[in-house]
Amino acid sequence: MEIRNIHANGVEFAYLALGDGPLALCMHGFPDTAHTWRHLMPELAERGYRAVAPFMRGYAPTEVTEGYELGALVADANALHEELGGDENAVIIGHDWGTYPVYGTTERFRKSVVLAVPPTKWLLGTFFTYEQLKRSFYIFLFQTALAETAAAAPGFLDGLWKDWSPGYDATEDLAFLKQSLGEPANLAAAIGYYRAMLGTTPPSGRYATEQAAATDGPVRPVLYLHGAQDGCLGADLVADVASVLPEGSRAEIVEGAGHFLHLEKPREVNALILDWLG
Repeated sequence: MEIRNIHANGVEFAYLALGDGPLALCMHGFPDTAHTWRHLMPELAERGYRAVAPFMRGYAPTEVTEGYELGALVADANALHEELGGDENAVIIGHDWGTYPVYGTTERFRKSVVLAVPPTKWLLGTFFTYEQLKRSFYIFLFQTALAETAAAAPGFLDGLWKDWSPGYDATEDLAFLKQSLGEPANLAAAIGYYRAMLGTTPPSGRYATEQAAATDGPVRPVLYLHGAQDGCLGADLVADVASVLPEGSRAEIVEGAGHFLHLEKPREVNALILDWLG
């Protein structure tokens, strides 16, 4: 898959693409890259989709820009849909941080899939347990002046992958990641998502409507998938997540998988996604 470029929402995005047909927009999370969809994209292409995986704003080779609030990510997805020729048959899939642009745009896409992060209104009600706060130490570390130094330390990002997806060999993924976040500006951008999330960096005010859409959650049915051994966000916290999803949604726990479930169990996860897309 070659890397291409497109200008959307004032940002020069790099993206991977495969296939022809209706748009299937695949949004990655942290600490990850567009290459995370390398198992899913060929199957989407075989099903007649044009699978497109952008490198999220700030992740090289996409441009480093300003504004990393949730609303900016939603606006990015809307703009990419338009610039890439998406229509009423387009679908969207997101993992980790990539779930927020999905939650904020379900009315625009025919089908939507989210992996590993539930809607904000559900997460706020389950997040504040001792065990989960331990897992989420990095979020609070990223609010400090030590964030960039800590994240650049040898083994830090590797350690997150090891903790979040126990037993998974992330060698290839980490090689892609270190190309994307190897420069200080790119690493600072990835950390900027977390600073915007907790208000350490004030919102730009440019994306109020999109911000509300991301935090309010999906307005149309979604497929929600979560790894049973997720070391980032415990599966016990999302056991009843279907109760806050729109009618017609589906939620599945994938056994034997951690946070990066689409990489650990590609056959099972791809089958669930393709079945949902129809």
